[in-house]
Amino acid sequence: MALAKLAGPDWAKGDDGSATLGPSNMPRYGPGVTITSSSQKAMQKFERKQQRKGAAGGKAAPGADLDTELDLLQSLSWDELLASENGAKDRQGGTLWLGGMQFAMADEGGSLATKTVLPKGTKRTTHKGYEEVAVPAVQGQPPPTADELVPISRLETWAQAAFPGYKTLNRIQSRIFNTAYYSNENLLVCAPTGAGKTNIAMIAVLREIASNMSHGVVQKDQFKIVYVAPMKALAAEVTANFGKRLAPLGLVVKELTGDMQLSKRELSATQMIVTTPEKWDVITRKGGDVAVAALVKLLIIDEVHLLNDERGPVIETLIARTLRQVESSQSMIRIVGLSATLPNYQDVATFLRVNPSSGLFHFDASYRPVPLQMTFTGVTIANMTARNNMMNQICYDKVVDSLKRGYQVMVFVHSRKDTGKTGRIIADLAAKAGEVHLFETEDGDAKRGLMVKEVNKSRNRELQELFQSGIGIHHAGMLRGDRTLTERLFSEGFIKVLVCTATLAWGVNLPAHTVIIKGTQVYDAKKGTFTELGMLDVQQIFGRAGRPQFDTSGEATIITTHSKLAHYLGMLTHATPIESQFKSLLPDNLNAELVLGTVTNVKEAVAWLTYTYLHVRMTKNPLVYGISYEQLLADPTLASYGRELIVNAARQLAAAKMAVFDERTGNMYVTELGRVASHFYIRYQSILMFNERLKEHMTWSDVLAAMSLSSEFENIMVREEELPELEQLIRANQCPHAPKGGVENKQGKSNILIQAYISRARVDSFSLTADMMYVASNAPRIARALFEIAARRKWNSAAGLLLEVCKSLELRLWPDQHPLRQMESALTPELLWKMEERGLTLDRLQDMSANEIGGFLRHPSAGAKIHSCLESFPRLSLSASLHPITRGVARIQLTITPEFVWKDRIHGGSLRWWLWVEDPSLDRLHHSESWTLTKKMVAEGPQKVGFTIPLAEPLPGQYYIRLVSDNWLQAEEVLELPISGLQLPARGPPHTELLDLDPLPLAALQKEPYSNLYKGRFTHFNPIQTQAFHTLYHTDESVLLGAPTGSGKTISSELTMMRLWEAHPGDKVIYIAPLKALVRERMIDWGKGMCKALGKKIVELTGDYTPDLAALLSADVIIATPEKWDGISRNWQSRGYVKKVGLLIIDEIHLLGADRGPILEVIVSRMRYIAASMGRPIRFVGLSTALANAHDLADWLGTSNNGLFNFKPSVRPVPLEAHMQGYPGKFYCPRMASMNKPAYAAIQVHSPLKPVLVFVASRRQTRLTAMDLISYAAADEKPTQFVHMDSDELAEVLARVQDTSLRHCLQFGVGLHHAGLKESDRQLVESLFVAQKIQVLVATSTLAWGVNTPAHLVIIKGTEYYDAPSKRYVDFPITDVLQMMGRAGRPQYDTKGVALIMVHEPKKAFYKRFLYEPFPVESSLHDQLADHLNAEVVAGTITNRQDALDYLTWTYFYRRLLQNPAYYDLEDGSSEGISAYMSELVETALADLEYSGCITLDADADDQDAAVNGGGAVRPTPLGRVASFYYLQHTTAGLMAEQFRGQQLDHTEVLNVLCAASEYDELPVRHNEDVINTELARKVRLPVDTRRADDPHVKAHLLLQAHMSRLPPPISDYLTDTRGVLDNSIRLAQALIDVAGQGGCLGSALAVMELVQSLVQARWMDDNSLTILPNIDNAAAGQLAHHGIHALPQLLHALHTTSSSGSASSSNMGRTEVTGILSNILGGSGQAQEVVKVADRLPIVDLSWKQPHLIVGSTAAASAAAADRNYANGALGHSDQQQQQG
Repeated sequence: MALAKLAGPDWAKGDDGSATLGPSNMPRYGPGVTITSSSQKAMQKFERKQQRKGAAGGKAAPGADLDTELDLLQSLSWDELLASENGAKDRQGGTLWLGGMQFAMADEGGSLATKTVLPKGTKRTTHKGYEEVAVPAVQGQPPPTADELVPISRLETWAQAAFPGYKTLNRIQSRIFNTAYYSNENLLVCAPTGAGKTNIAMIAVLREIASNMSHGVVQKDQFKIVYVAPMKALAAEVTANFGKRLAPLGLVVKELTGDMQLSKRELSATQMIVTTPEKWDVITRKGGDVAVAALVKLLIIDEVHLLNDERGPVIETLIARTLRQVESSQSMIRIVGLSATLPNYQDVATFLRVNPSSGLFHFDASYRPVPLQMTFTGVTIANMTARNNMMNQICYDKVVDSLKRGYQVMVFVHSRKDTGKTGRIIADLAAKAGEVHLFETEDGDAKRGLMVKEVNKSRNRELQELFQSGIGIHHAGMLRGDRTLTERLFSEGFIKVLVCTATLAWGVNLPAHTVIIKGTQVYDAKKGTFTELGMLDVQQIFGRAGRPQFDTSGEATIITTHSKLAHYLGMLTHATPIESQFKSLLPDNLNAELVLGTVTNVKEAVAWLTYTYLHVRMTKNPLVYGISYEQLLADPTLASYGRELIVNAARQLAAAKMAVFDERTGNMYVTELGRVASHFYIRYQSILMFNERLKEHMTWSDVLAAMSLSSEFENIMVREEELPELEQLIRANQCPHAPKGGVENKQGKSNILIQAYISRARVDSFSLTADMMYVASNAPRIARALFEIAARRKWNSAAGLLLEVCKSLELRLWPDQHPLRQMESALTPELLWKMEERGLTLDRLQDMSANEIGGFLRHPSAGAKIHSCLESFPRLSLSASLHPITRGVARIQLTITPEFVWKDRIHGGSLRWWLWVEDPSLDRLHHSESWTLTKKMVAEGPQKVGFTIPLAEPLPGQYYIRLVSDNWLQAEEVLELPISGLQLPARGPPHTELLDLDPLPLAALQKEPYSNLYKGRFTHFNPIQTQAFHTLYHTDESVLLGAPTGSGKTISSELTMMRLWEAHPGDKVIYIAPLKALVRERMIDWGKGMCKALGKKIVELTGDYTPDLAALLSADVIIATPEKWDGISRNWQSRGYVKKVGLLIIDEIHLLGADRGPILEVIVSRMRYIAASMGRPIRFVGLSTALANAHDLADWLGTSNNGLFNFKPSVRPVPLEAHMQGYPGKFYCPRMASMNKPAYAAIQVHSPLKPVLVFVASRRQTRLTAMDLISYAAADEKPTQFVHMDSDELAEVLARVQDTSLRHCLQFGVGLHHAGLKESDRQLVESLFVAQKIQVLVATSTLAWGVNTPAHLVIIKGTEYYDAPSKRYVDFPITDVLQMMGRAGRPQYDTKGVALIMVHEPKKAFYKRFLYEPFPVESSLHDQLADHLNAEVVAGTITNRQDALDYLTWTYFYRRLLQNPAYYDLEDGSSEGISAYMSELVETALADLEYSGCITLDADADDQDAAVNGGGAVRPTPLGRVASFYYLQHTTAGLMAEQFRGQQLDHTEVLNVLCAASEYDELPVRHNEDVINTELARKVRLPVDTRRADDPHVKAHLLLQAHMSRLPPPISDYLTDTRGVLDNSIRLAQALIDVAGQGGCLGSALAVMELVQSLVQARWMDDNSLTILPNIDNAAAGQLAHHGIHALPQLLHALHTTSSSGSASSSNMGRTEVTGILSNILGGSGQAQEVVKVADRLPIVDLSWKQPHLIVGSTAAASAAAADRNYANGALGHSDQQQQQG
């Protein structure tokens, strides 16, 4: 009878009417006709009947009742008919039907590469109780010819070291060699197990090494190779293999898995990382190891066919992320995929972006080294016991069959317990069958006797018993020695049958002829049930069949249930195409990309989806993914379906509060929850549940209940046989907290297992053990995620509890157990138990000595041990001071003192702590930050940490500062901080209202020369200038003008200058700017503009420029830095030009509160004192941003209400729109990297065509940010969107640029600006940006102060910078942030400016609150009072203690002390309290000066005799004069005097003293510069202590040595640092000469003088003197020596001698000859002329002397006295001009 069947989508009707595979993927529906005989009908009937029974009963396996029917056929003598019918069915159309799947059979000419084809000769036989399919071994390839194999000698010599013992590559490796080794293209290699794919990976690795080799040296820091292995066991094996083979090349290979963690330093020092997919996903999705991920140049994915597995989505997301990184960063990352033979390898190649013609290699089973014969056995019995018995019998039969043919057998089972059980069953069956002799080996062998002895030594009874039967067992639960012994016994033939678990197949290369897999049910703890053995395991086990050297074929048998027969047959014959599992984890993977910042909207997410294997397979086999062919026809790219998938996933994330999804725009924004979920690998279903369960106040029971409901544990099953053991765990007090839900459900079971894990309970049941290990691997991660959620929600008690839970899980200790249990390696369990039993808490132990502890425990020797552990237990002490800044915010200065002994084996490299400020009244965390303590910090002693907290009125009673260890239980310290009595600063007066006035025209200046200055720039003054105009231009009132940046404050100051020149001609203007860059800007602006037009002389006074006395006397305008003017005005009595000052303009006066604020304060105080002393007024003009306490500042400046203008921050010429974004990363660099894409997106949204300024914190960040912006522009296919000039002009600009990074960035319209660039480069970039030739400028914060370059959009990328002295990242002052924001908005062009502030998430609320609530300016003079008092003592302003107190009343500090006493730690605000506070302050400062030797103090004020003298005279010492004259800190002066006291120092010692100066305390040692310093120390002449490589003084020492050695700076930052160090060094060295002179140390003075010469000339004192001249190095000096010129005097003499013919000796050489010689040596007359020019300028001094005559009597005394007077009055004999040069 004909039965019509409908063919599936991949089948079409053939010419003969049979169903065949269609040429396209489109379905063709048509009837296929199959002729069915009666017996076949009967067979089908039996199968249908059995299926119906199975469906009804739910338990019967397919074919379970078939035995009954077979018995019937056999009883009717239908055996032959049955066999013939089976054969007929299998031969029908050359196919084999099994379990609803059809397998094609190869004919004689059939190709094995065709999909779903079985080898010819495949047989299917049916037996009672089981069915068997035998797949014969595929005919192997003929042996390769010699030409076919690539000899190892073809590799470079260095590369051959990676192939020790190899002569040639094998056939497959040889075929791939050229592509793998000589190209960079992606590879996909599909080959059978055992084909040597590891060596293919090695060839690709060697290719990468070769491309990173320079002059035969591997550039190890230029690349990383990542090898992704699917299992930890395989990762360990690969690490060992590659580590050993790459060791000769000096490369480091490290494993990075769940078991093996690597520190950041180890990661950076590793060239090849072997990891698992999940681990590498975690690393790349965090963005935390940007530096590591960015250096990856080769990604090897092993077993890429696991895409079909449940772990497939992880591999997909990894590869998709890498492919996108390649495109976005335009960097080359080669991907090499290694796989078993695949049916749809072309799809995988498409996914990996492999070129199918050159990078795709597919080898079928015929390439297997040993052909494999496979047998698939399916047991049809339903009853479990009977089925297991049948499997054992089949297994035994297969074993015996193999043994009879003389082959060893490996039997793989799936639990440790089953190895012994199966071994015993085989032994019993052999005994019953009388076939024991087959298992035995020869007794006579002497070696066997030795082996027997070794086996008898083993403590494993099972191993001994089974060895007697010739059977071995092997599993991971055995001791390492027993496992190794078993491997040896098997490999040497003393065991014929080895029963083992799959770990043997992965970890040990131990092949056998015959391999049997008995049963395919494996317990999966993740799913909580038994699952089928995975494809990867089966392939790995089958790979052990056949020994390459001994066997011509191998045999592999898999014994499974009948229902799974087709599954394994299809899997291992590659009949089933592998599909994507990506949809199942789409929401979680989408969230990871959102957090990483690679996806921000639906459009980008759909584009991301196209990089996945899911997209490739959806277009090939849409029905599997729920897409109809009609949908595919309508939308071939499946963009709309992809959008639908993304939108659904985004909705799921939004429902879980992991993202904010704006469906209207398609934008997606990540939330804190989303970040936590991504970083801790938490599924979104779990987050949904946590949202419901997490509360502010929780107990341990609540936390455990929430954790056990996590979706990670949803598959854990409760089995009836486990209930007694679970109940026993509760009864045995292993679960202190009652499990919610009880033992009957999976939540209760998970809860019990978590607690049992902490309690270290012993579990007997195999499944419970597996479940507990699964719980143990996930629970700590989930607990950490919950802790992060609570901390970010600022839940105080919940965060504390969850941190305790985290530590309990990680340490496996309960919080109430003794804390010294954390040192179990040092203390015995007995001692710990005794301490707990006797109540010896940590507090009690700390009050006891070692002897007392030993006596109390009745264990004297234990006392010392316990006391040692106690000393090492992490313990800190805290002290804090609270300084209110405003009524709403306070600053806490916390001092942390470590009080324990650091031991590396206990504490490791560092200890992490959590610093919390808790408000107990609200149960909230006001501040939370992570703080790391290192061994070095413990040695240094007290550590200071500063941070701000909010204050809310009414004030609470107290806050608590809590410091909790991140990984030690009970290691925490709490400090109570009283708040209630805190004196808050007074509320500031309201801001000046901006009046609605008509703008004044330029004509209001009433003088044409003045109005001409501004013509062409503007016609009217702006509203702020208009309102202040009368006071500025028509009065002599002192003015304080507070207004936002960009309000025209500079023009306001110019108005006051014009007033001075009109009303007080001849008076001088002093303009103080806090930065050199600001000074330069004013010099250029006024020098070319106002001063030139008005005929006024202007001079600059900075560290770089020091004019002579005449220039200062004649100058109308002096522009100076605070330090320079402070130094000059100290001796104001003797300096006429200081007395002629009529106007002092201080720009950015709000910087009084910054580091250099005390100097500004001293200048103003001194100038006010000078004005009062001389009786002639000085007008003060302060320019600032908006201030909170402007009245205090105005009062101090002597400004009346008429002169005070303090406008709101919002009063701007161009309105400002400010946006704020928070970024959560804990680590600075990764957090900065995560801001780059949002910064690019902001440019596209807010300023696609207008200028953009991006402010960053460091020079390195300028480069990294610019490169990323360029990458994103390139990925957007608009690489030159920021360039606004033609190519010719661009080429001309690039030719002028000296810095390579800047040149590269300018090609794309992005500029860099920082202090490390040369002046010419900086000016070029500024001009290009102002002219809008380039659109984006990435700059450090100094640009905000220094150069007026406004932009439409300002992006502040991070508000922190690395503070070298405190070695941590600290916040920019608010004033800096406001200054940067002020650059947004260009008055002439924009109607509004836009500022985007990117901040660390915890600080977002702080900046939101205080960006527009100005901070008050506080004084910091009290921190540096001693140095400034010394200057006034030397100047004669202060002569006694009372003068010092009076001096302080002139300062701004005094005014703020009265207004905000708590800020200055003044507790008593009464007049007596203030007086006592000031007296103590002065006393302390004077005592410090006296200790340093700078002053002498007479009797105290308490002394009656001294009272007459004004409270004790204060007199300067010569050392104090030196300190004041050379602008030294008193500590430096004291150090110099101490070191030079009566000692003669050599050059090395002098350099040590110079570099120890306090002036170098602030020299920045940036992140990782300690490594550079250590490297530099190897190159310099004098040794330094490299243990202190991060010390600024050591760095100063190295920079000065490198300067004298003329070494190139290792990085550009060191060039600027060297400049700063040299600026100070000359001044310090000249002070040293004077100090040495005072001490009568002639040798030391001469050594210093020679050192000064070396520093000025950049050469060592013993170098050839000729090297002073330009272009002459040591080599050129050597050549000059050949011509008789050995030293500089000889060359100068020759140049000053007229030419003479004849003798060639140097004494007779003239100018012409020397010039010729120089031209020859230097290779050009230009360079020679430069040398001659400099030599001509060098002074030649003639020295003559006379016989000295002795002067006696009073003449000598008079001369000495005169010298002393000169010393005192003339500042050590230097003229004023010399001082300026100093």
